[in-house]
Amino acid sequence: MKREIHYTALGGTLFVPASHKNLVAIISGVKYPELKSVVIDFEDGLEDAAFEDAMLSLENALQKTTQNSPFLFIRAKNSTHLEELLGCDVIECLDGFVLAKFSLSNAQKYLTLLENREFYIMPSIEGAELFSHEKLHKLKEQLVPNKHKVLLVRFGLEDMLRQLSMRRSCRESIFDFTATASVVGNFIATFKSAGFGVSGGVYPCFEDAEGFRKDVKRDLHEGLFSKTIIHPEQIAPLNELYRVSQEEYDAALEIVRSHKKVFNQKGKMAETLTMKNYAELIIKRAEIYGIIRISWDR
Repeated sequence: MKREIHYTALGGTLFVPASHKNLVAIISGVKYPELKSVVIDFEDGLEDAAFEDAMLSLENALQKTTQNSPFLFIRAKNSTHLEELLGCDVIECLDGFVLAKFSLSNAQKYLTLLENREFYIMPSIEGAELFSHEKLHKLKEQLVPNKHKVLLVRFGLEDMLRQLSMRRSCRESIFDFTATASVVGNFIATFKSAGFGVSGGVYPCFEDAEGFRKDVKRDLHEGLFSKTIIHPEQIAPLNELYRVSQEEYDAALEIVRSHKKVFNQKGKMAETLTMKNYAELIIKRAEIYGIIRISWDR
């Protein structure tokens, strides 16, 4: 791998159409210096008519990446497009790929193409597999041998709503609806229990700052980390929300440093073995995003 990445370092992942007029400024880190990760989108975010021009300009854009560039990924249109991208001379400057519409029909093709390449991957499950525990389990089993490459597993939130013929308002969380809460809960349990991180879904109301804040806090409550963002105004508030309180940080340090299996932590039982993973994530977040000195309601 070019750069060692833990998924907590991705922060908000801005999806940018491959035809975007400011693509070079964004991926070079000039336009949004606080942005931690970018996906150049050749799939849902790109008009079909713009595809050929975007491919022609991609090589020039990738040559402008610098040491200050955010973590950089491409969301290929499909496995055939991924194969074409892997043949580009400058593709090695990428950190990895989002595997669009990752499913039982294309998983093996995607994984075989990347088998001997040093790229991170973020499979995005968007189809009928979302609604089947058995199919999700099969996809998980295909990913397990590639766990060292998988930064996060993503789910298509808008695709989920489309298949359920639903649309949420800006005031509503996906966890407010029985169907979506059930689907996402099963998704989280399936992949996180196998050691994979799971990314939070998109919040489409980019002008609703308070709604976005509530959505991110609910993600964290449900064990989701990193988030698809669609507007630069979502960058700064997300980085702020990923900071940890002094209380959280101190408790995490106490857990990882303790030589006891079980101890009293301010009137609450703490088990070092069961809580170590969570504590380590809190410490990583603190290292990347900082510490809030005053505890607040998350």
